[in-house]
Amino acid sequence: MEAHELSREQARRIAVRAQQLDAHRPTDLVELVKWLGLLQIDPTAAIAPNADLVAWSRLGSSYQPDHLKSALEKERTLFELDALVRPSEDLPLFLAAMEGRPRSKEGRAWLEANAGFRLDILARLEESGPLLSRDIPDTSSVPWKSSGWSHNRNVTLMLEVLMLRGEVAIAARQGRQRMWDLAGRVYPDVDPVPAEEAERIRNRRRLQALGVARESTTKVPLEPNDVGEVGEPAVIEGTKGTWRVDPDALEAVDAPLEGRTALLSPFDRLVYDRTRAEELFDFEYVLEMYKPKDKRRWGYFALPILHGDRLVGKLDAKADRKAGVLEVYAVHEDVDFTPEVKVGVGAEIQNLADWLGLTLDP
Repeated sequence: MEAHELSREQARRIAVRAQQLDAHRPTDLVELVKWLGLLQIDPTAAIAPNADLVAWSRLGSSYQPDHLKSALEKERTLFELDALVRPSEDLPLFLAAMEGRPRSKEGRAWLEANAGFRLDILARLEESGPLLSRDIPDTSSVPWKSSGWSHNRNVTLMLEVLMLRGEVAIAARQGRQRMWDLAGRVYPDVDPVPAEEAERIRNRRRLQALGVARESTTKVPLEPNDVGEVGEPAVIEGTKGTWRVDPDALEAVDAPLEGRTALLSPFDRLVYDRTRAEELFDFEYVLEMYKPKDKRRWGYFALPILHGDRLVGKLDAKADRKAGVLEVYAVHEDVDFTPEVKVGVGAEIQNLADWLGLTLDP
């Protein structure tokens, strides 16, 4: 198939629309997650947890964190797997991949050496679940050997292995702590989609949510940034190589974008692939929370700023919940803000403060 020729402006419009960041806001959390495919769980809450920020940036201030908790723990319309929230109807796409976990030789050997430990956990959950990991005794025969953060965390590591195997699941959260139960009590009773077919469907859904993406890129943890051979080939002005584009998105490729201003999480899928963000948006971004303070250019947890089809800057801010204030340290302008952009950014910062229930620091 001959590759579609796209300008970078056209590619940006496709990407913004695909991520539900144009002026036509979605109205339902579960439907939003179905379209995006996932919400990433991350414990950093300098302003708000990632999953909540991503939902708020699309749904607006009608969204509240309790909506996500309810969908996960009561309605069970969403489920959490490996730090990602997904629609429950997508569970069949992941069941086949759970077979044979863990895949590493070291992980399989540790699981086999701790067969009794595994059975102890499953029996305890069957009798008393859901439980926090701290409520489950460590009966491991062979501790997990690590010089890093996972050393001596045998219960948590076994639970995570069993989660990836589809034997246990996250039933709820108590604060940031996960509550574990048998998967059969949490997940719907569904049949797995065969692995190859499931991968094709997941790739197609990912392309739908990204609009344009690379066929193959560097591997990353959790959700890939690439989409395989789904969609149609495209070349984008000013970039090298071939992309894949969602054919449905091409129908409106020349239509003007009804854009808006949005404050994004650093883990937002519009910017998560930093290379793609530079190629399409000329947007440079590094998450600086792990850098010494004097080495940061934009801030500990700077929020990318979208205006229309351009990423125009970063917001360096922090939610001081004890003081009841949203502290704004800086608004970094990657391009000179026009009066329209300044008004849009200012209004969205105020919207963020209002949503958080905080006063905007003057």
